[in-house]
Amino acid sequence: MITEELVELTKWILEKKTERQDLEIKTAHGGCPKRLYDTLSSFSNQDGGGILFFGIDEKEGFKLSGVYDLQDLQKKVVEQCNQMVPPVRAVFTVAEVNGFDVCSAEIPGLELSERPCYYKGAGRLKGAYTRVGDDDMVMTEYELYSYEAFCKHLHDDERPVERAIIEDLDARMLNSYMQEKKAERPGFAQLTDARAYELMDILRDGKPTLAAVMNMGIYPQGFMPQLCITAVVVPGENIGDTDDHDIRFSDNKRIEGTLAEQVREAIAFCKRNMKTQPVIDKQTGERRDIDEYPVAAIREAILNAVIHRDYSIYTEGTPIQVVLYRNRLEVHSPGNLYGRMTVDQLGVAKPDLRNPALATMTEALTRAENRYSGILTMRREMKLSGLPEPVFENRRNEFVVTFYNTQEQQENTAENTPESVKASLLDFCRTPRTRAELKDYMNISTFTYIYNRYIVPLVEAGQLELTLPDKPRSRNQRYRTIQ
Repeated sequence: MITEELVELTKWILEKKTERQDLEIKTAHGGCPKRLYDTLSSFSNQDGGGILFFGIDEKEGFKLSGVYDLQDLQKKVVEQCNQMVPPVRAVFTVAEVNGFDVCSAEIPGLELSERPCYYKGAGRLKGAYTRVGDDDMVMTEYELYSYEAFCKHLHDDERPVERAIIEDLDARMLNSYMQEKKAERPGFAQLTDARAYELMDILRDGKPTLAAVMNMGIYPQGFMPQLCITAVVVPGENIGDTDDHDIRFSDNKRIEGTLAEQVREAIAFCKRNMKTQPVIDKQTGERRDIDEYPVAAIREAILNAVIHRDYSIYTEGTPIQVVLYRNRLEVHSPGNLYGRMTVDQLGVAKPDLRNPALATMTEALTRAENRYSGILTMRREMKLSGLPEPVFENRRNEFVVTFYNTQEQQENTAENTPESVKASLLDFCRTPRTRAELKDYMNISTFTYIYNRYIVPLVEAGQLELTLPDKPRSRNQRYRTIQ
């Protein structure tokens, strides 16, 4: 960060009076804050890191208060940075605003292989933090395990199900699957069944794997009751809303069985509860029904959930959830995005595969295309149906896909057509704007929606540019209208 950017950031804080996911404000007019460990940890553990800002008093209504001593402050912040594992290397910038000294400490995000960063005085279990909104929260055991699983290439879909035996698998399905694999790889015919089962991740140490039980089990929920799908229909726009008869759920179903059976039944549940709208083809005059949501998009969302959810012991008690609200459909999958994948990279970058054995089996048994096309299919199908892009959210310990059944309200008025929104954005961005400023201006909480629907088309049209084109994900990125 250069001095001019720090001045602009100070003005933004004074105007907005808020912290952010990547911004923590500390008063320092009376000395260096004693405990920065929580924020040093949480910023280090998130992509893009974050900024510690010194010189504004949040408790006094975000009043500019200045820094007691710039040199001593930096020295003491470095001392706290050195108490972290691994040590944090902050980058400082200082500036003067309205006669007050202010200081920022940029905290870089660590590579995934180096996380979690934690305060050595508290230890790994109690000293590692994650950033949730503008709060620093102690990492759960699951979050710590997620880093370990990725770095050590641990795949929970390959773990043996201790109470299961091979007779708990559907013999006809197992034989069909093995015949198909032997036809693809003739060398397998030379192996004993027991050895082939081990190599195909069907057995591990003589026990059926989780992948095999979930794909070919006679009754998978006999071993893991919550590895299922719960589907509900809410007669409003929020959980807890009721209809005229005070009924909370218009429909409610627990969906069990193999993954293929779960996907099939979940899609049927959605189709049963979706509205349809009759339309007349202008060319043929024939009437046809249009689904509230494209079934192909729903199928991909549910398939992605069963294939890519977290199957560790920390989440095996949490089912996948499908919730139909009045204005949207949500699919909740236990576990965060895996590995290095971020929401902005979905459908663009090739992801790390959390459950390779399970994905291979599910692909064969459901004819799902495990070719990283699911996200693109969802986007394409929603667009063809004239609906908003799906919204992807990497929440704490779950991944959520949301389909809306109408365009957002601000786009439904004559004054706010997509083209008029783009024109308004171009006017707003005559001064370079950050992601946070764009979200505030649009009054939309998800930047991905703004980025895909407006930013990308404007950039492609040569009307908008990134101030840091070589670093599209930089926290210092701004979007500027091309004059």
